[in-house]
Amino acid sequence: MKKHILQLVFTLVFLLAMVPVSAQNYATHAVKEGETLKSISQKYRVTPYSILQANKEIKSASDVKENTILIIPLNGKPIKEKEETKKEEKEEEEVKPIRFTRHRVRRKETLFGLTQKYNITEDQLKRYNTRLYSETLDRGMVLQIPVFPEIDPEEEKELDFEVYTVQPKETRWSIAHKYGISVDSLLVLNPELDKNTNYLAIGEELKLPRPKGDSLKEQKTEIFTSYTVPSKMTLYSLGKEYGIPTDSIVRLNPEIVKEGGLKEGMIVRLPKKKNDEGEVNTDNYIFYEVKPKQNIFRITQNLKITRDELFSLNPALENGLKAGMVLKLPKEKAEELEVKNALVLDKINLVDSINVENRPKLVFMLPFRLDKVNVADTEKAEELIKNRRDLALSLGFYTGAMVALDSIKKLGVSVDVKTYDTQLDQAKVKEILFRENLNGVSAIIGPLAAGPLDEVAVQASAKDIPVIAPISSDSKLSHSNVFFSVPRDVVLRDKMLSHMEKIHNDENIIIIADSTHQVAHDSILSKFPAAQIAKVIDNKSLHLDEFLIQLSEEKENWVFLETDQPNMVASVTSILNSANTAVISNEETAEINVRMFTTSFNAAFEDDAVSKTHLSNLKFTYPSFYRESGNDAFTRAYTQKYKGVLPDRYAVRGFDVTMDVLLKLAYKNNLFETSKYIGLTEYTGNGFDYFNDWTSGYFNRACFIMEYDNLEIKEVEPKDDSKSNL
Repeated sequence: MKKHILQLVFTLVFLLAMVPVSAQNYATHAVKEGETLKSISQKYRVTPYSILQANKEIKSASDVKENTILIIPLNGKPIKEKEETKKEEKEEEEVKPIRFTRHRVRRKETLFGLTQKYNITEDQLKRYNTRLYSETLDRGMVLQIPVFPEIDPEEEKELDFEVYTVQPKETRWSIAHKYGISVDSLLVLNPELDKNTNYLAIGEELKLPRPKGDSLKEQKTEIFTSYTVPSKMTLYSLGKEYGIPTDSIVRLNPEIVKEGGLKEGMIVRLPKKKNDEGEVNTDNYIFYEVKPKQNIFRITQNLKITRDELFSLNPALENGLKAGMVLKLPKEKAEELEVKNALVLDKINLVDSINVENRPKLVFMLPFRLDKVNVADTEKAEELIKNRRDLALSLGFYTGAMVALDSIKKLGVSVDVKTYDTQLDQAKVKEILFRENLNGVSAIIGPLAAGPLDEVAVQASAKDIPVIAPISSDSKLSHSNVFFSVPRDVVLRDKMLSHMEKIHNDENIIIIADSTHQVAHDSILSKFPAAQIAKVIDNKSLHLDEFLIQLSEEKENWVFLETDQPNMVASVTSILNSANTAVISNEETAEINVRMFTTSFNAAFEDDAVSKTHLSNLKFTYPSFYRESGNDAFTRAYTQKYKGVLPDRYAVRGFDVTMDVLLKLAYKNNLFETSKYIGLTEYTGNGFDYFNDWTSGYFNRACFIMEYDNLEIKEVEPKDDSKSNL
């Protein structure tokens, strides 16, 4: 293994030496009297923002004073003329496609014919197929056809709009359902909404059309009812009863104006009353967005709901099913379906959904420490690799990532890869970011350490680039663009306690926790209030006599051990195993049966001082974001690539993290977008199910329950293949 790692170091030296460098030309400028940030930027034809980015000590334009030395990045974007700026602003206002379809050019097809067939302009076709600017249309050519939101301009002209204030627990889907529009239409009407998230702030104001039925053009007998006006009925009372504005009643019944108001006995046309179903929000319902070419039968089968129940909850279906329509479903259905942020997800097979036209650009930033490794001194290099966890992790992770790149290449996806050695140094990271051009990068994997990760996240955020943290579960700073691939402790603990609650059947529960694991102690006690608390002496050992009294002879004993001290783990497992020995050696006189659990699995439980036999006898069970890999396709590919060497867990993680990112980018080259619609994905040893915490980042919720069984570690709840995207 050491020989193999050293070979990898040599390979990395070569690879990093070959990495293309797009060095940035820059000049220095001494600020003269009367000069301002704006005048200097105009002089060098760069933006003021690019000057501030290159001079971190300058916080604002007011800090640019006489004799200040500035670094000027000369390849910054030139200042645009007014006409050019107006042209770009106009382009930005244009509606963006919601998705793309593929078209293989047939014999005698023309650009004009394609624009007519797909209802797009020639400019739109060329914009998303740039080779058409220089190449003619040829038979067999594969084109990306943009699909735009379906909006009837006549309907928009005829409908009035109103301002809607977002209420607590409402989502874009619940509001779209309430107004009978698609989420894409909601985004078109409110272009200020972030396209990369589904976030809505309580109190936020949205522009929305008045409920359907206000437009005379949209009148249909299926959604209206006739109403005979009783005595003393006013427009205000009628509007309140039917839940529509009074001006909408007049719009639908122009005879009211002719008659000088609402009269007794008058027969008016009104929308059917909405069901009195309470607030439409995430407390009461989940939602499903109808996809193109779906039909009612397929939807009822996929959503596990009857046709009558679906139509009862969604009366608008009486007028037909349309792509983009948002359907409301009972909250209880969430237990049967895969739901994310109150939206029911379609099961997407990522391998089958690859778009080979996508060409992701991936950047790795890991501490290979090539500044420290002397490849000429084999003995010292081996010692350094052996003693530095960050180096072993980076090298192992990268070897697995290379297998993922090989795998995605075999699927027909071309990936542009750049790799940088961060040297575990924040200053080095700043240097790389200052020197290299990140424009067009699809995702950055790394760095490992918190400081460098924060530095990369901040600069990548300005360019809407997602950053994947290989081993981090959180950050002290808020980064809306970071995907934390390791689940947080609270996720693992909740997963474990939820599992225990399901299988609990009057067992005797004892908690052994040192003072550093008070949160775990309190969480267990909140789930199992009758649990006994074992006395711990000096955070190191049990009060043995008192503990043995707490063990039950009538019930199975469940012992939670919460500590990160190897000696305490070894001592407790030995004591518990001894209590269990009577059961194993003499079944007739068996009196005590003990199992051991933890909600805080850590390196102490894997220490050499802890007996694996004892853990197996106790059926030790714990939550983990990692499961042992078997002889699967990755292991075979890794062994073949690296000449018989088996992958360690770092290599497995490198493969899983990289493969997950690459498959999602191959499906749609926007990780923020795919995170909305893709739920749980599972690979060799890791799973990913990212939850968007809006301002703080994307957090992985996928983890496993593992158990020692006959000296093997097995998953307690094997994965459901129907949920896997591989």
